[in-house]
Amino acid sequence: MVNKLFGTDGVRGVANLYPMNTSFAFNLAEVLSSLVCKDKKRVAIGKDTRVSGDMLEAALSAGFTANGVTVVSLGVVPTPLVTLKTPSLDVDMALMITASHNPYHDNGIKLIDKHGNKFSDKFYAEIEGLLANKEQKNNNDTDNNKNNGNNNNEQQNKSPSPLGVIIKDENVVEDYIQNMRDIAPNYKAFEGLRIVIDCANGAYHYIFPQTFKDLGAGVIAINNTPDGYNINKNCGSQHTEQLSETVKGAHAHFGVAVDGDGDRIILVDNDGKVIDGDQLLCFLAQYLKKHEKLKNNTVISTEWSNLGMGKYLEEKGFNYYKSKVGERYVIDLMKEKESSLGGELVGHIVLSDYAKSGDALATAIILALAYLEDGRSMSEIFPLFTPYPCIIENIRFSTKDYMSESVEHNDVKEALTQAKAALGADSNLIARKSGTEPVIKLRVEGKDESLVKKLAGELKELILKYQK
Repeated sequence: MVNKLFGTDGVRGVANLYPMNTSFAFNLAEVLSSLVCKDKKRVAIGKDTRVSGDMLEAALSAGFTANGVTVVSLGVVPTPLVTLKTPSLDVDMALMITASHNPYHDNGIKLIDKHGNKFSDKFYAEIEGLLANKEQKNNNDTDNNKNNGNNNNEQQNKSPSPLGVIIKDENVVEDYIQNMRDIAPNYKAFEGLRIVIDCANGAYHYIFPQTFKDLGAGVIAINNTPDGYNINKNCGSQHTEQLSETVKGAHAHFGVAVDGDGDRIILVDNDGKVIDGDQLLCFLAQYLKKHEKLKNNTVISTEWSNLGMGKYLEEKGFNYYKSKVGERYVIDLMKEKESSLGGELVGHIVLSDYAKSGDALATAIILALAYLEDGRSMSEIFPLFTPYPCIIENIRFSTKDYMSESVEHNDVKEALTQAKAALGADSNLIARKSGTEPVIKLRVEGKDESLVKKLAGELKELILKYQK
């Protein structure tokens, strides 16, 4: 079953439009109250810095408390804090209100189980079915009320249901910072380190710089003054130009950028060059292996990672496996292979000894420790491997339906088949439907750079025929 609302990381859309409006959020909370929140009758809610976060939190809280579920409000916190701390909050589940790296006018809701893990596709399908039934019933009740009037006597004869309350957790942020500080050997571990941190005007705007300062680093924090509208705006993991210039101007050792909810990280070396998640994953793998912290000598990435990465890891003696695209699938394969390190090209890095999900802060701390131990500059360390020639195109549509239909046309299917044959065995060709936005992500990779460029251009032009 293909879920219409929930993608690889929850539900997402334009704030104040369905499904990111108050009625959907209230209905979702009602469904989750009866389906999930049956034991503790408690749920935790966190949010990033988007202006629409308050609206959605209020609607979710109303839906939960109306159904007897107490809400533990975490305030503005990063997603990795929520996934890590949920097991200690005595709740049935948690929700994170965020649209990750998207601009402020979007928002989303990530669902997290009581163990701090993302839910399965099967669970999301069940949620969608229950929501559809509830919306249909609400429509029918509205029509009946219009025709027959409200049955006030029936309402008065019903016993009131127990109500939940809203409480604020005042300790979770400091507890999380302490967890992160404990990764380093001592509070002077980063003395002499000069780092630039682009906080994306998001959930890490205070926590990330403060933790590095606590560990002795000299910190230049940029884009750390959120106003509800500037999250990810020309900054953060998607826009590293300012970070690169700041690193060079400040003669910093390196810089890092996060996204709005803090589950992805991008590294910039001392020359301002961007280092992608594949290269970073290889560097971390070597460090963890050296310190006997890489379980089963195994690294997990996705089918979206560069072929050069796989060859490098295998030549260095690592066990290497690839999952489907999406952090959730990386984590699932990490559990299956009993690995402690996995990640994606876009910067989701999962260090399971320290975090439950992609955690930019935990990753940055391990990165800084590895860098200081290595002794070379970042520009001397990277690149670790030469990537295969690769073209990535993000082809945007107005709706998910138009996006999904575009790669189902026979001429597109045939062109993809022919292009794969032309690239040969040592290649990678993917036309993937994004799980979080109406975008076809086209990836063409092979040894012949001119052929890669030619095929990528032809396939993009063909798919654009169906752009609406």
